[in-house]
This record gives sequence, C-alpha cells and structure tokens, in this order.
Amino acid sequence: MAQVRPSPDSVLGTVAAYKAELAAARTSLFARYDRGEPVTDLVSGWSRDIDRLVAAAWRRFVPAAESAAVVAVGGYGREELHPKSDIDLLILVADDAVKPLAETIGALVIFLWDIGLEIGHSVRTVDDCRREAADDITVVTNLLEARLIDGDAALFERMRTVVGPNSIWPSDAFFAAKREEQRKRRRKYGDTAYNLEPNIKENPGGLRDIQMIAWVTKRHFGADSLHQLVEQGFLTETEYLALCDDQALLWRIRFALHRLTGRREDRLLFDYQRTLADEFGFTDQGDNLAVEQFMQQYYRAVMELNRLNEMLMQLFQEAILLHDQIGPPEPLNKRFQVRSGYLEVTHSQVFARTPFALLEIFLLLQQHPELMGVRASTIRLIREHRHRIDDAFREDVRARSLFMEILRQPRGVTAALRRMNSYGVLAAYVPAFANIVGRMQYDLFHVYTVDEHTLRLLRNLRRFSIPEHNGEFPLCSAIAQGIPKLELLYLAGLFHDIAKGRGGDHSALGAREAWDFCQLHYLSEYDSRLVAWLVEHHLLMSMTAQRKDISDAVVVQAFAEQVGDANRLDYLYLLTVADSRATNPKRWSSWKNALLRDLYQSARRALSRGLENPQAQDEMIEQKQREAMRLLAFERIDADACRDLWSRFGMDFFTPSSPEEIAWQTQQILAAGPEGLPLVLIRPVVSRGCTEVFLFTRDEKNLFVRITALLDQRALSIMDARITTTDDGYAVNAFQVLGPDHRPIDQGEETDELRELLLVTLRRRDDEQPVVNRRLPRQHRHFPVETRVSFAEDPRNRRTMMRLTTLDRPGLLAEIGAVFEACDIRLQSAKIATIGAEVDDVFFISTQDAAPITCETVLTCLRQQIHERLETPASATR
Repeated sequence: MAQVRPSPDSVLGTVAAYKAELAAARTSLFARYDRGEPVTDLVSGWSRDIDRLVAAAWRRFVPAAESAAVVAVGGYGREELHPKSDIDLLILVADDAVKPLAETIGALVIFLWDIGLEIGHSVRTVDDCRREAADDITVVTNLLEARLIDGDAALFERMRTVVGPNSIWPSDAFFAAKREEQRKRRRKYGDTAYNLEPNIKENPGGLRDIQMIAWVTKRHFGADSLHQLVEQGFLTETEYLALCDDQALLWRIRFALHRLTGRREDRLLFDYQRTLADEFGFTDQGDNLAVEQFMQQYYRAVMELNRLNEMLMQLFQEAILLHDQIGPPEPLNKRFQVRSGYLEVTHSQVFARTPFALLEIFLLLQQHPELMGVRASTIRLIREHRHRIDDAFREDVRARSLFMEILRQPRGVTAALRRMNSYGVLAAYVPAFANIVGRMQYDLFHVYTVDEHTLRLLRNLRRFSIPEHNGEFPLCSAIAQGIPKLELLYLAGLFHDIAKGRGGDHSALGAREAWDFCQLHYLSEYDSRLVAWLVEHHLLMSMTAQRKDISDAVVVQAFAEQVGDANRLDYLYLLTVADSRATNPKRWSSWKNALLRDLYQSARRALSRGLENPQAQDEMIEQKQREAMRLLAFERIDADACRDLWSRFGMDFFTPSSPEEIAWQTQQILAAGPEGLPLVLIRPVVSRGCTEVFLFTRDEKNLFVRITALLDQRALSIMDARITTTDDGYAVNAFQVLGPDHRPIDQGEETDELRELLLVTLRRRDDEQPVVNRRLPRQHRHFPVETRVSFAEDPRNRRTMMRLTTLDRPGLLAEIGAVFEACDIRLQSAKIATIGAEVDDVFFISTQDAAPITCETVLTCLRQQIHERLETPASATR
C-alpha cells in the first residue's frame, strides 16, 4: 500500500502551528457540511486531513530509516472518520526497535494529544499483532481495516500477512465468531432498533451491522468495497444503492451529533432530536411533529438495514459455512419447497404467477415450525414482488382467507406477523399499517414505534393462549384459553393504534378501519362489531382504573354499563393488559396488574348481578364490615372495641378498602393504643403487588406534605393514597408505594430505616415545608407539559374530584399538599398515574367539615395557587 506523504507546507514546526492547521481543517469540514456536501465525502476527507497531520508528526519524531510504521485502524482505517471519532493508531515496530524507539514514540503520542487529536493507540510488534489477533476476534477485526499512514511499508505488509485468513481466523471461523458477536450485541440492546433514544451505531440495524457486512466481505472475498457484493451476486444493484442511502443517512446523523455535542456521541437522545429534526429540514405538520417525522425516517432506514443484514448473513452462511453445499429440495406444494431447513419458492416466477403466495409463505412457516426461516433468495423475491399486493390482490378471496388463516393458527402467529412487517408485506396488505411503520410518539410513555408496540402487544396476547405461559398471568391465561375466537382479539390488537398520527381521535378512526377490514374478510356482523368496539374503547379500562375510584360501586356500575356484557369484558381485559405491558415494559408493575384485575372482577360481579340491579354503596360497606368483623374474631379482638373505633371513622375509611385491609388496620390501631402513637407500619401487599406504608397519628398541619416529601426523597412512587381523618382529630393514612424499579420495597433494612425516618418526621413539630432534593430526570426536561387543573362534583360521596395534569417532577405531591393546607382543603384520597413525563393525578377533596367544595372563589383560588407553585422555575427544578 502506498505511503501517505505530507506536502511540504504541512511539515509544521510548533504545537501552535499544528493546532492552527487542525482548527482550519475542522472549520473547513463544517463549512462544507453546511453547504450540503455529502457526508460520505466529508468523513473520507476528514480522514485524509488527519492523515496529513499524523504523517507530518511521525516524520518530525521518527527517522525515516527506522523499522517502524504508523497505521490507521478501526473506523479511521476505513477512512470513515467523523468529527469527534477516536483516531485509532497502531504503532508497528520491529522486534529490535522496541526499546530504542520507546522514548521517541512516547514523545510522539504526547505531541499528538497536545495538538488536539484524541487518539487511541497501541504499540506492537508483528508477533504481538499475530498473538493478540489469534486470541481476540475484536483485535483481528481492528487489524483487518489497517491502513498504512507512514513508515516501513514492508513491516506493515508482514503484519497484514500474519493476521490474514491464511494464517489465523480463516473466513469461516471469522464469520461464525462475528455472527455470535452480533447476536450478543443485539441482545444487549433489547433485540430492537426501535428504542426512544437509539444508539445509531450499536442498535440492530445500526452502523455496526453495516460494518459487520463489510468485515465479512473483506475477510472472505478480500473485497475493499461493498459494491463487490453486487459483483459476487449477494446484492442486487437496487439493494446496494438502498444500503448506501441508509448508511449515508446514519452517517449524516452521526456527523451532526458529533458537531452538535462537541464529542463522540452515538446516542440519539431527546436532548438532540428536535434540533436535528430542524437541521434536517422537517417542520411540524398538524399532529405530525417534525421530530416524529425525522425519527420515522431514521427508524425506516434501520428497518431496511436490518432486513439487508438478515438476508446477507444467511447468504454468507451458505457461501462461507456451508461452502454452497445446499441440500436437495424437498417439495411442500407446487409453489414452495424446503432446502437445508429453509423455505423457498420452487421457481423465480411463483409470486408473479400466483401473487397470493406472498401470504401463503407465512402460513407455511407456521404449519412447519421445524423450518428455520425463509431463504435469502426468496426474501429478495418477496421484496421485489410486493407491488403485486394491490386492490385486486386484497379483493382476492384466496388472499383474504390466507390472512385470516394465519391469525387462526395454533402457533407462530406473532412470528408470522413480525416477519410480514419486516418484509413489507403487512404494510402492503393493510395499507393503513404503512403509516405507523417506524412512527414514534414523542413522549416518555410510548417507548417503541407504533408498529413495534403493536407487534409486542400481539405477542403478549399470544402468550396468554399458550399453556406453557400460564404462570405469568394466570387470570389472563384462563380467560384467553376459554375464548372461542382468538383471531378477533388479534385483529383488535392489530388495529388498536393503526390511526395514530392522522389527527383526530385515533380510537374512533381505527374502529372504522377495523370494521371495514372485518367486513371485507367475511366476518359476521357480530364479530365485526366486537372488533370495532374493542378498537374504539381500548383505553376505557386503563383510564377507568387509573383515573377513577374503582372502589366506588357507582364507578364500577358505570364501567360495566359501558362494556355491556361479559364477553366484551373478557376481550377488553386481555387487550388492556397486553397493551399496557407493550407500551412501556419498565413501567408495567404488579400494581397495575392488580388494579386492572380488581376492576375486571368488580365489573364481572356487576354484570353477573345484572345491570338493572346495581349494588348500593351502603350495602357494600355493611358487607365489608361484617366480613372484617368475622376476620377479627379469629384474632380474638373484642367486637365492641372494633365498633367503638369504627364509630369515629367516616364512610371514606371503609369504601376503598377490602375487608382484609379493614381488619388488619383495625387490629394494629387497637393493639398500639394511645401510648403507641404515632403508629407507623410497613408491609407488603401481595394482592396489590406493592408495599403499604400505614400511619395512625394525631392530625397535624402539613402532615401529608411531610410524609409525601419523605417518600419522594427516598425515590418511592406513591401509587395510591388514602387519607382519613377521624371525628376526634386523628389521621389514618395508607400509602401504597413502589420502589425505583417499580417493584415492592424489599422487607428488612430498607423498610426499617424508612419506618424510623417516618417516626422522626411525625414527632417533629416544625411547620417548615420539607424540600425534595432529587433532580428532575434528564429526559423530562425535553417534554414541557402544560399544568391543567379541573374540578368535578361528586355530591353522592360528599366530595369534589380534582384532576391535575402536569410535568412529573420530584416533590410534586408535597407541593400539592402544601396548596391544600394553605387553602384549608381536606384531602380524602388520591389516584396517582404517571404517563411518561406527564402525571395525570386525581385528588378527592372536600372542606374541613367533609362537604363538597361548591364555592367558585375557593376553586379559583385553588387553581391559581397550584399554577403558581408548579410553574415557577424553582419548583420545577428541585
């Protein structure tokens, strides 16, 4: 390889001169970027600029006669250097030059750092290179991309020979190792390219996958260009151009990230997404934000790269591992056959002559689970013939029957739909689906693109129907395995978010799409209406559970009336659980599971009793008291003492609690007695999947504020708060909380310490509002949420319902509690719901004498004080 010779004017003298030349080169680089020059030219040009400086520095320190060389490796070796990428150098020295050159090389490295080059370097002999490369696949990969900058060319060529495939890591072993490396990397990044803040280099479909293709190509074929894959028959010219276009997009994003951040940054964080969307020329279009359009372009590019990577990995496996020794074909039918475990067409004109085979292939994969997948050559044919899925195709009874048959199969439904999405068939057959492919929602709640979320929802539904997974969600499994038509549930899942991004109510728009699809696929009117109803009301159950008091018989009755019958309830419950888990798995918790289960069971009872025969609230409370008294009798608790205690409590103590909770709290209060106050107990509540913090003490000013501030400071999420004040001035508070990992708190030292801190807080008599010192999470700063406060009357329960929507932040509940104190408002209970960066909390409040708040002046004052507290900068950043 020819050495890079510096031009005479680049042989510089001082550190300052080198720094000035580097700064000038960087200024020129960014000016060319601003003029719109292709990033492919910029990264190679920047590599050459660095070559010139490194070569000049090398000649400044290392005499030409020395048996040594400076070599570019890694991305720098590929001449794919981005503005802030590491400049990886191998300093290659002959065995007898290691010690004599040690001081010189040390001075060179310091000089390179001093002039502003962020280098990563290693000093090795040829034998060192061979030994380390033989032991480590990453080392041989790095050296595979070695490029001589200056120095001893013969020494460099010896190194290339000893680390070549004829010496170590033959191409089959190299490919197998790199493929396993790719699998591990993908698992590390969740096997999805569709994270909210993707790593454009390491995520599936990212730049590392393109490099993987290049490494294998170079090792096996000795190719220096990906275009040689076209010459070798692995890619078509169209696929090659698509790969180049998608790589150019990722390079442009990476280049922009480095420039924007001033550092090596490969994560597309929320901090940068809006800025880059603007830089790339996107503008808000109604409900379709510029940032969402930008990210959709990114996700579609990595989806295409993912597909090309899958196809090429299979072709490489055949060529490199199997040495093109593919087994004989085993016919399945006239259109398809099996070869070496992969499904393929019997001839290249199958899809042209019988287009419905574009769906049949996925059904065959389900019916033959022993198959490993689709042969790469057939994947290519599917992509080339997708245009045949047109209106005539969709009206073909064979195509409609095949699609429904795919949904009715006992196995492989999720895999089939996921593969259909990957190959572009799903979006072609269901045109409305094309709009949500790669579509993100710019919030912290929906952590996947809409299509990825939909496929994960379908996977969750599918698992409910498989007996091997009965232990995960026993109630869901029992219901799902008794449903006669699971395909209706899958259709509801497929269409539930299909109208996202169109503007308007996506549930109503999606319901119309679902109805039309069902009718076109010959479903009965009853089944079609069920699917459409599920799509239109897919948020009903979660919103009821999160925002309303489901211990209130009237709330449950109203929900049951909206659902109408037990069959719909079964379908809706399964869809809701699957949807919630697929939206943000890290936010799914046993608490949410219990909340939905409780609402399902309460609604079931209401439907069994008959909608025309609702249960009265006082009747329900009497039943709870009788059952609680029966439980207390087993513990030999005096019945009269219980009645005396209960006579001090209002009805709001009994309404939200189960008989078991009433019995336990009653027993603890009686056992403590006046001398045992303040009473603080912390216990796991297995049925609710949470930890309960229970307090009984004298009611005092700022009590709620002090307690919630302490819990918040400990990074505990309050999911439910029940606040009762007795007639004689005692507070009965029960907080149901989860830890930072959205799981119950571990019993032991952690709960003991929390209990002691709470006792100290309750015994303290100061009125100063505590400050929560936790910082606002980084991501939340990019999602401004308008603070909205609304009120609704609840005269039957003698209270007012206040709904608050605002930005989630540390100390929020304490702030709200302080407003209630200042306005002389009594808080009875609270329902806490956090949706990404947004809270949607409901507080049930009253006057101090337990009456609804009807005075408009008080409500206006309350609203104003909440806005003032939550919208001041100090409050927002604490």
